[in-house]
Amino acid sequence: MTGPTRNELWFRLTFSLGGLALLVVAVMVRGISNSAALVEVVGIAGAFFGGTAIWSTLKLLRHRD
Repeated sequence: MTGPTRNELWFRLTFSLGGLALLVVAVMVRGISNSAALVEVVGIAGAFFGGTAIWSTLKLLRHRD
């Protein structure tokens, strides 16, 4: 098994950056209140989209096709 293709990595990177952008817009519009649940949701979503973006970028830099 060779892993995701270059096109799939580009899709994942684009999707992740879009998710991060929407998360930033949501925080700018709504703000982060003192609710622990909201902070947790923003943290988990940020970690997921940020981690996927970083992982996809590293794989694209190493992918030679």
